[in-house]
Amino acid sequence: MHYKDPEELKAEAVKFFNNIKDKKNVLTPKERRDIPQMDMPAQDPILRGKNQNEVALGYTKEQAIVESSRCLQCKNAPCINGCPVGINIPGFLDAAAKGNFQESVDIIKESSLLPAICGRVCPQESQCMEFCTVGKLYKDPMKSVAIGRVERYVADLERDSNNIKTPQIKPATGKKIAIIGSGPAGLTVAADLRKDGHDVEIFEAFHKPGGVMIYGIPEFRLPKVIVEKEIESLKNMGVKFHMNFLVGRTRTVEKLLTKDGFDAVFIGSGAGLPKFMNIPGENLVGVFSANEYLTRSNLMKAYDKEHVDTPIYNSKKVAVLGGGNVAMDAARMALRLGAEEVNVIYRRTKNEMPARAEEIEHAEEEGIKFHFLTNPTKIIGDSDGKVSAIECLKYELGEPDDSGRRRPVEIKGSEFILEMDTVIPALGNGSNPLIKQTTQNLDTNKWGNITVDENKRTSIQGVYAGGDIVLGAATVILAMGEGRVAAKTITEDLSK
Repeated sequence: MHYKDPEELKAEAVKFFNNIKDKKNVLTPKERRDIPQMDMPAQDPILRGKNQNEVALGYTKEQAIVESSRCLQCKNAPCINGCPVGINIPGFLDAAAKGNFQESVDIIKESSLLPAICGRVCPQESQCMEFCTVGKLYKDPMKSVAIGRVERYVADLERDSNNIKTPQIKPATGKKIAIIGSGPAGLTVAADLRKDGHDVEIFEAFHKPGGVMIYGIPEFRLPKVIVEKEIESLKNMGVKFHMNFLVGRTRTVEKLLTKDGFDAVFIGSGAGLPKFMNIPGENLVGVFSANEYLTRSNLMKAYDKEHVDTPIYNSKKVAVLGGGNVAMDAARMALRLGAEEVNVIYRRTKNEMPARAEEIEHAEEEGIKFHFLTNPTKIIGDSDGKVSAIECLKYELGEPDDSGRRRPVEIKGSEFILEMDTVIPALGNGSNPLIKQTTQNLDTNKWGNITVDENKRTSIQGVYAGGDIVLGAATVILAMGEGRVAAKTITEDLSK
């Protein structure tokens, strides 16, 4: 357990801030390296497990300046190489270290219009922070400059001031682009193409824009008002949104190009088809895919029982299957919905879990139980067809598999029973087959993901794709990176 009182963290930051202030922000590289990473203040674990409020409370001004001052301003800027959208990280940190917070967020927005979102949910420790020189000196990327935390601070400051700047838009090109899906890839493509002067229209199947950021990521990790504000920026730029519009049913990709006059189509429909283990008992009452569970809870606000009627299963003992961020989200949401006991079952060890270290740590602090080197073999039901228990098998780690992680090997005869009334598989997602089924000559791979070249062109002229529909289930920032490449290609192709 690593929870620290927020007031202690703030007081610690003030000491370093005063020292930096006395030196007029002129620090030697050694003095910068000697500043410890500023921990993020957070809600008390006991209290936050009972509410939907954001867990991480954000930096204070002093913490943001101190953390930014840790940056060594390396000439080769290795951190930028780790950022899928190529943000000028040393530039925005330098501005923040000097207290120039508007300049800082302006620099970020040259590459990303979603800084408040990325500052919260991007896995910085395996991207920009992994390349940070400070972390390499410590031999630990978790001690690198906390880039995302500063990004979050400057973005929140701009939003809270109600002074969000609308990016400059180039002269109109007369070209019109349709974007399928309003998740991170689609929103990024929309922003870049609109800045290039094109007319942009987004077609979203749900009644609210935002994709996985709205239906998948819980309120306590990413408040929906933040997503809505950042989408509002796109609307202010002139991007049009069409909701409840299911491309493939309401309209096909072909008709968008041939009947509706679009010059190009970008497919960013994500990967929303849940995967199951295909073990006995998965059809019992009390088994829910993480997608359904989180969509009910997030998009449909099942947690707000006073104001909405969205039904949600009344659980006491919950088992979440998987070790990624979605598993952490489902487990922590189950706790907040009133479960007495929440268990995460994962067939490898904690070291191999793909979830962010911060999310695992928060789950542990909140009292969620972890069963490592364990995997279910069947789900057991009672006489009413409801989940009553799961049978599990113990594992040990063998040789590395294709992913580079050591392969879990079952231990024969190690079966045991855990009493549960709810089981939530969080095992990843596949691509929705609708667009493939309704779009002739669109090439996909064996998993159903759309195949593209290095510039995000598909097998159909004028049609591009990126994000999870290409990568499989990935991260917000990787989808945004795909979107930036696609937008650049579309503008280049339309200018020929």
